[in-house]
Amino acid sequence: MPQIRITPHIAIDESELEETFVLASGPGGQNVNKVSSAVQLRFNAARSPALPEPVRFRLMRLAGSRLTKDGVIVLTSRKFRDQNRNRADARERLVELVRAAAVTPKKRIATKPSRRAKEKRLQHKRKHAELKQTRGRPHED
Repeated sequence: MPQIRITPHIAIDESELEETFVLASGPGGQNVNKVSSAVQLRFNAARSPALPEPVRFRLMRLAGSRLTKDGVIVLTSRKFRDQNRNRADARERLVELVRAAAVTPKKRIATKPSRRAKEKRLQHKRKHAELKQTRGRPHED
């Protein structure tokens, strides 16, 4: 079975993808009413054996509104007038999404501001407060 290579360790089997062709709106003249050129690509991320657990979790978070309650990612492509280009676009978007999920985020190391940075912040705060004090109505003496 042909596979779509995402990273050296992750490859999705093409049998896991489900493609539906629908009528697209937009430019195309009379052709737009006759040919189903838009593509709806479905990939069941929740049940895919190709994805390691951490990647699956990140992918489902990245998918956002494109993810159904069942864990299926639905991508629709109607950018082009012909079916093959829309199909390739939808697949490329899926590959980019999975590739982004495959990147492990760096752990944030908490740091404290330096003494100089604290002094500078407080100095700016005093200066700004002083500036605001000079605004407003003049006092009657």
